[in-house]
Amino acid sequence: MSLLDGTPIPQLGLGVYKVDHDIAAPLVSHALRNGYRLIDTASMYENEFGVGQGIRDSGVPREEVLVATKFWMDDLGFENTLKAFDKSLKLLGLDYLDLYLIHWPAPKRGLLYVDSWKAMEKLKNEGLIRSIGVCNFHTHHIDEILKVAEHKPVLNQVELHPWLTQEKLLEYDNSRDIVTQAWSPLARGKILEDPMLATLAEAYGRSVAQVILRWHIQRGVAVIPKSISRERIVQNINVFDFELTEQQMSEISALNTNLRTGVDPEDRN
Repeated sequence: MSLLDGTPIPQLGLGVYKVDHDIAAPLVSHALRNGYRLIDTASMYENEFGVGQGIRDSGVPREEVLVATKFWMDDLGFENTLKAFDKSLKLLGLDYLDLYLIHWPAPKRGLLYVDSWKAMEKLKNEGLIRSIGVCNFHTHHIDEILKVAEHKPVLNQVELHPWLTQEKLLEYDNSRDIVTQAWSPLARGKILEDPMLATLAEAYGRSVAQVILRWHIQRGVAVIPKSISRERIVQNINVFDFELTEQQMSEISALNTNLRTGVDPEDRN
């Protein structure tokens, strides 16, 4: 798939949420050697150094890897965002970032995220970032950015899984050519015990995780499943050689209860 600015992005990548940096390095290398080309990290994960090391150790050319990171709420604001970017780039050991994201809008802090957006646009215009986007943004948060944006957000990374299908947000993003990317696409592993999904997975000879990831893929959603298991990392990317029926897609979507495993963005400040 491609971002609004023309940058190609893999629909499935590796998330490394709170993976220790010394573990992150070999896991990232393993993932890249097994076909992954998107690695998603964040300053809050405290593993950017390990991610950068893993990319270098993999032997995969830097230009083939899309590296995404995010800055935390404490770094909202124009100058703070510039400083946070410099720190992340240094820890990663890179010359540029492929994708830089606002981690949370923190709306109770006002419109600091809009000031951050202007800083990100500056970095993009200077060639230090290829693409800029947001995480955990409701539609009205994106509307505030669009009022002043020189460069529109190309990606919105949100909690999304069969218990939280985010229909209205997905429709909004699609109408503005914003890629929706799911964090916690497996509901932090809690949904893997669902009996209907287990039966469906057995019918396909797949894992429940593979069935759920395939559901995301067919919805046009990008995914960044996390795993510290080398076997599951390989398993998770092998979801492009089978297809769910329309009825099966609907049955999975019907599991929606608007249940969040994380915090609502309006409450994260």
